[in-house]
Amino acid sequence: MYKTFFPFLLVITLQGIVTIGVNLVDNLMLGNYSETALSGASLVNQLHFLLQMTAGGVGAGVVVLGAQYWGKGETEPIRKVIAIGVKLSLVIGIAFFAAASIAPRGILRLLTNEPAVIEEGLRYLSIMRFTYLLFSISTALIASMQSVQSAFIGTVTACTTIVINTCLNYCLIFGNFGFPRLGIAGAAAATVTSRSVELVIVLCYIFFRDKKLRIKPVDLLRTDLSYMRDFIKVSLPVCIAGAQWGIAQFVQTSILGHMSQSVIAANAIASIIFMLLASFGMSTANAASVTIGKAVGAGELEKVRPYTRTLQMIFIAAGLFTGALIFFTRNFAVGFFDVSAETAALAKSFLLILSVTSIGSCYEYPVEGGIIAGGGNTRYQSVVDILFMWLFTIPFSALSAFVFKFPPIMTFMFLKLDQLGKCIPNAIVCNRYKWVKRLTREHAGEAAVSAD
Repeated sequence: MYKTFFPFLLVITLQGIVTIGVNLVDNLMLGNYSETALSGASLVNQLHFLLQMTAGGVGAGVVVLGAQYWGKGETEPIRKVIAIGVKLSLVIGIAFFAAASIAPRGILRLLTNEPAVIEEGLRYLSIMRFTYLLFSISTALIASMQSVQSAFIGTVTACTTIVINTCLNYCLIFGNFGFPRLGIAGAAAATVTSRSVELVIVLCYIFFRDKKLRIKPVDLLRTDLSYMRDFIKVSLPVCIAGAQWGIAQFVQTSILGHMSQSVIAANAIASIIFMLLASFGMSTANAASVTIGKAVGAGELEKVRPYTRTLQMIFIAAGLFTGALIFFTRNFAVGFFDVSAETAALAKSFLLILSVTSIGSCYEYPVEGGIIAGGGNTRYQSVVDILFMWLFTIPFSALSAFVFKFPPIMTFMFLKLDQLGKCIPNAIVCNRYKWVKRLTREHAGEAAVSAD
């Protein structure tokens, strides 16, 4: 298990850190340029996060189904699953591009009523919308490589992206080296350029360097409808879970965004620092999904219970490490941002809350999205996330902000408490082992493995 889990976890963590680093660079440079620009970009990034979670659901379907076929040693079904995943992900990207083109102001008004922030957001979104098409394709293709334990290409593309993005941000935001001073529009242009290069690198690797799947361009153009039902059955629950989580984050940002501009900026700072410091703990979900999925696909069911027990201990240790890291570095990390004293104080308070709730995040998410989903039950995650988010998190935080007029810190706490609450049902379900199910197609003579 360790030979499968830890090398994969290391690569996924590096990829996650570098990917988040792209947003961190944007936030740092825009924060030094203008706090209003930082707030505007952070709101637009909520739309990108919704896309990331929705398209990521399709990618997760590729990983779960592909990992089980990889465990069986069959690559032809994986190529067919990837072709379906790329097309569905692109459809999602087109839908987001259309929404950002048709009603950009309406989208931003859902998130804030600050006119200056909306205007900056419109400048950013008018260019950023083109990344939605590029990102949707890249996400599905990088997920396909994760399913066969070739995740390193994702790290390579992420490193390339952050270098290009950082250099162009420095030139285009501030007008250095003779480039025009474009401010927030320059940050958007830099991101579009880096995402374009990212997609080119991924395509070149898959078509010319990869020796495991040997995908050709014609493979992505074909669609084998016989695998569509299998893919939808696995991917749809994960996609729904990702979409509702993205919508929930959109709503949460809207709740904070209607409080004040300082709260918007503080939330943006705290969120990006949290995602960076929690990369290791959250990446355990991807590594666990492939590890469990590969074992189930290979029919090695006797390994599932010891794997699951060991992985849960790793998740808890990762959560404790992440919480301590956030707690002890929060003041230092916020100090990098050139923002008002009020915004900095709020960001530090938000990070204090996250230092506690991150312990739950690093356990509950890898359990439901890694172990349980990788083992064959992709529906559970969507059910538990929807129940907690819409029956507790959103109602209580909305009451806190708009009815009882509690301080932003109290509202932020209500927004994050579900990360601790979900640990209880996830621990119970995980350790009952009713989620084990072989998702691959059985050939003549093979016995199907039921959820029991």
